[in-house]
Amino acid sequence: MEFFNAIKSVMAAFVGVQKKKNLEDDFTKKSATPFIVAGVLMAIIFVVSIYTVVQLILP
Repeated sequence: MEFFNAIKSVMAAFVGVQKKKNLEDDFTKKSATPFIVAGVLMAIIFVVSIYTVVQLILP
């Protein structure tokens, strides 16, 4: 369940909005590993989605 919370926090960080309580909860976690993994996965998904959109638009 911790990994899903990390994904939720990373998604909020990508958009730039997050409640202060959630931010404080994130900083109290033992390990940063779920956040790093979620961040890398979200970045890959973002890049692939942008690449796909560009390939669909350009002939």
